[in-house]
Amino acid sequence: MSKNKTRNDFRCGYVALVGRPNMGKSTLLNHLLGQKLSITSRKPQTTRQHLLGIKTTETEQIIYVDTPGIHENARRAINRYMNRTAFSALDSVNVIIFLVEALQWTSEDELVLKRIKDSGIPAILAINKVDKLEDKNALLPFIQELSGKMDFIEIIPISATKGINLSQLEACVREHLDISEAFYPEDQITDRSQRYLAAELVREKLMRMLGQELPYDLTVEIEKFKEEKARLHIHALIWVERNNQKAIVIGDKGSRLKNVGTQARQDMEKLFHKKVFLELWVKVKEGWSDDERALQSLGYRDEL
Repeated sequence: MSKNKTRNDFRCGYVALVGRPNMGKSTLLNHLLGQKLSITSRKPQTTRQHLLGIKTTETEQIIYVDTPGIHENARRAINRYMNRTAFSALDSVNVIIFLVEALQWTSEDELVLKRIKDSGIPAILAINKVDKLEDKNALLPFIQELSGKMDFIEIIPISATKGINLSQLEACVREHLDISEAFYPEDQITDRSQRYLAAELVREKLMRMLGQELPYDLTVEIEKFKEEKARLHIHALIWVERNNQKAIVIGDKGSRLKNVGTQARQDMEKLFHKKVFLELWVKVKEGWSDDERALQSLGYRDEL
């Protein structure tokens, strides 16, 4: 570790990004890190597992924990798993960033707020998507209303996509980290393997390309991840729940699967800084999303 990382005012700690689905948690993480790490789409519940994004500067190491959106109607095993994953992230962090949407407050926001209060961990309220407001004057009454719900460290209007007030958000986070040496090497950006990130990039392209329902019935498993002759060879299995879904994913004469593969490969090459050879296969595993054993076999395991 360089000398400046051992200075006596260096700070380090964990920060959970929490909120209901589709609040921009993953987009915020990517902008805070200055690079794409967490997958994003306009569809809710894109994030299914927690992901650490590690940002190290001369003065601090902030370990952001991106979490699945917390939702009320967790009918299937996969939804219950996502809620457990999000709630477990609150157990061991220094500070919480609670994301809500500007001028929107729902019963799911109330559910998240209750869990934050129960945790006893200091929380910053980040009101996201302020760039989309037509009437900026409506924001102040909304802030006043939410300030009465909990004693937040600070309430900060932000735009994760436009980068509005993110430096203010990080400055507030830093104040609530412990004085400590860094927990991770300064060049490490995540705790997840390249294999995991590759699967997520394939799933992102599928979620962006498919309709509203099908993305929730599919997952991606990496069958092979091997470097040969300075090139990564990756074989990915796309699991769906029904035979008719397999045809939808493949598309006319394989066109959709080819597009998914091309876009995922390009992102992998940017992330891994290597040439990638990617093969995709689609298989059926009936009812996997509501089967606890199937979920575990596909990598959806509760963290210890």
